[in-house]
Amino acid sequence: MNLLTFFVVLAGWIFSLCLHEFSHALVAYLGGDWTVREKGYLTFNPLKYTHPVFSLLLPLLFLISGGIGLPGGAVYIEVWRLRNDYWRSAMSLAGPMANVLVAIVLAVVLNTTSVGATAFGPGLAFLAYLQIMAVVLNLLPVPPFDGFGVIEPFLSSDLRMRIAPIRGAFVWIVFAVLWFVPFAGRALGLLIFIFTSLLGIPRELIAVGYEQFTF
Repeated sequence: MNLLTFFVVLAGWIFSLCLHEFSHALVAYLGGDWTVREKGYLTFNPLKYTHPVFSLLLPLLFLISGGIGLPGGAVYIEVWRLRNDYWRSAMSLAGPMANVLVAIVLAVVLNTTSVGATAFGPGLAFLAYLQIMAVVLNLLPVPPFDGFGVIEPFLSSDLRMRIAPIRGAFVWIVFAVLWFVPFAGRALGLLIFIFTSLLGIPRELIAVGYEQFTF
């Protein structure tokens, strides 16, 4: 483990989690849920989130233990206040798009400056990799991921009622599949590396960042 890389990734990941939740709240506010301002969600203070365990602690635990970019839990949105289903869908999509933005900014920094050749390079490259991982995982169209939130408003009420009692189990099913089904894990890794390659982030630099970050 390299302390500089560790703190660069950790600080960057906390910032991206805050930006992810802030983006959900901002779109919800624009869409009609003015209560997010009263709840303090329109800030970068992680202590204001509804579920600090699921939004911050659990993602950080997964990150530190295995270098897994686990998406954080969403802030509590009073979706019935939103103007229509399209705003509900946009609110869910806003979080992953914040991670996309962070990944693009990191890629620009690495590709247009000499930072990649410095001691900060591996940490920034691995942080960008984690952003893409969070996007890919979060856009899975199953609850409780944001990808399901994007399509949920357009599902039939009967289907939503059938899913509701078991929606909390899906996250564990997804990670069990990724862990115990080799093909699923390899497919996820390949998809992430395709996107990081499109952003011009060297795979070798990501690997160095991973080695320097994990225990």
